[in-house]
Amino acid sequence: MHDNVVIKQRVNAPADKVWNALTDKAQMKNWYFDIDDFSTDLHTEFSFYESGGENKYRHQGQILEVIPQEKLKYSWTYPEFSKEKTIVKWNLQDEGDQTLVILTHKGLEYLEHLGEEFSKDSFDRAWTEIVSIKFKNYIEQ
Repeated sequence: MHDNVVIKQRVNAPADKVWNALTDKAQMKNWYFDIDDFSTDLHTEFSFYESGGENKYRHQGQILEVIPQEKLKYSWTYPEFSKEKTIVKWNLQDEGDQTLVILTHKGLEYLEHLGEEFSKDSFDRAWTEIVSIKFKNYIEQ
């Protein structure tokens, strides 16, 4: 069974504004994570810790695909816990003054052995909060 999370959220903003919020590290701090080494250059690696300062989970990623204003795809790993890689993909569908944001996180079955904090349900809750609440509120302000 493949445990993928898919979150769809329509936002009241054009695709170029959504893309900038999704890829500009200064804007990302406001709704996502503080990722100092983030770049959309292909194969660039980046890492960050969860918000709140606990520094319990180091997230590491590598940019895999970039189509400006349409798609951003990167690997997502927790190197201190597992060698397995998952894939996060953001797709944007331009609808004029609105944009449909589709986030897909694939490969979560490779992390389920790490416990509840790495379960599909846990990722589903986290991505729903990030995309449908934090990102939507930020982009529509």
